[in-house]
Amino acid sequence: MPQYLTTRELADLLRIGERKAYDLASSGEIPCVRAMGKLLFPKAEIIAWLNASRSGPQVAEPPLPPIVAGSHDPLLDWALRESGSGLATYYDGSFDGLNRLSDRTAQAAAMHIHEPGGFNTQSLQDAVGNAPVILYQIAHRQRGLLLAPGTSGISGFQDLRDRRVILRQNSAASQHLFDAELDKHGLSRDDLNALPICARTEEELAIALRDGKAEAGFGLGALAGFYDLRFVPTHSERLDLAIWRRAFFDAPMQNLTDFLHSDRFTERAAQLGGYDLSALGHIHYNGASG
Repeated sequence: MPQYLTTRELADLLRIGERKAYDLASSGEIPCVRAMGKLLFPKAEIIAWLNASRSGPQVAEPPLPPIVAGSHDPLLDWALRESGSGLATYYDGSFDGLNRLSDRTAQAAAMHIHEPGGFNTQSLQDAVGNAPVILYQIAHRQRGLLLAPGTSGISGFQDLRDRRVILRQNSAASQHLFDAELDKHGLSRDDLNALPICARTEEELAIALRDGKAEAGFGLGALAGFYDLRFVPTHSERLDLAIWRRAFFDAPMQNLTDFLHSDRFTERAAQLGGYDLSALGHIHYNGASG
């Protein structure tokens, strides 16, 4: 079955207002269908229409590797497998993912970078400029202190002094946020009894706590129940997928995004807990060039 864009999704893709998108459809300038009183736009035909409007020399771009880099998220990781997308993963934090996206050694990067007044957008622009990259929302999710079974006396960052804590790698956005929170509470990493090794994914952190290697870590509420951990929520953050536009409409990424809107994905998010999918698929940024 062909895939279709709504008027709003078309407007986001073309970086125009919805009124202009309606005008293009009414004048017959753009491929569209009318069904049950709604305008729908076949994605493949829209891309072909855009390509037909291209001017200037044709420059072959190297293929993008079918890799999703960036931040590890248990729900997104599950969806990448269950959707049959065929996309490989390389999780080493949001900032590493941005570097790989910019270097074109990944076609997408999962990220959750806290910024003044929002998430991810400025960091993405700083990394890729006005390149044709889409910032596609996955979910809002809960983050906070995960506590090992039997741990007591920790109700917030102020209680972490001299406690055994497992950290994340420096390329992880959660570690940047954790360091900032320590500073707000008059602490630094030197005030913690930090493990000599870091957890490179959210699940590594949760497993280390379950196994009693540390008392606390800064992780996702979604993993608390699965690993019998106590959770002290401190932040809500937006998880986005930054995707090169030319990869967004290829079959692997379309298989993934279609699956994200399925009942199975919704049910899995509810099972894990700590996810808000109400704005799933919202495009927060759409680079203009290319």
